[in-house]
Amino acid sequence: MLKELAEIYISSAKVGALTFGGGYAMLPILQREIVENKKWNKEEEILDFYALAQCLPGIIMANTLAFIGHQRKGKLGGLAAAIGAITPSLIIIIIIASLLTRFAHVALVQNAFAGVRVCVTVLIFNSILKLWKNSIIDKITLVIFMVVAFGSLLFDVSPVLFVILAGITGIIVTLMGVTDSGKGGSK
Repeated sequence: MLKELAEIYISSAKVGALTFGGGYAMLPILQREIVENKKWNKEEEILDFYALAQCLPGIIMANTLAFIGHQRKGKLGGLAAAIGAITPSLIIIIIIASLLTRFAHVALVQNAFAGVRVCVTVLIFNSILKLWKNSIIDKITLVIFMVVAFGSLLFDVSPVLFVILAGITGIIVTLMGVTDSGKGGSK
């Protein structure tokens, strides 16, 4: 049991150490570590955990990994994953905070941050493409995508509202049997 908890902690720490730029930037790293390398979860499960994690207070990455850890080894697995996720960030933040106040005005540092932002944008874009392939599976999910995309551009409301409404729509569509993929709204 201790070995498995350590493995959960280390995998979560890897994701935590390599994630720059927020929740979306973690998706390719999470997919590689948890889905491809460890084979602990399917990509669809990761997306479900990620969607739930966005609706909860706190760090999306830690919440997502806590769900994964909990699924593997219960409460202790969830705790090991959450602690593993935040450990690298705490160490890095302490180091950067002590240096940044002294060097934030240096052009080299400012340019480095600009480069990191561009890199994170590409990682997010790649995640979107992967999410698209696994999420937009029929006309109904395409309509949900378009409504949420335009709604989020036009209205300044919490993303939680969109997640809840999309979930309710998915339930209604499934209960009504209105899908064009023959899958009942799920994979």
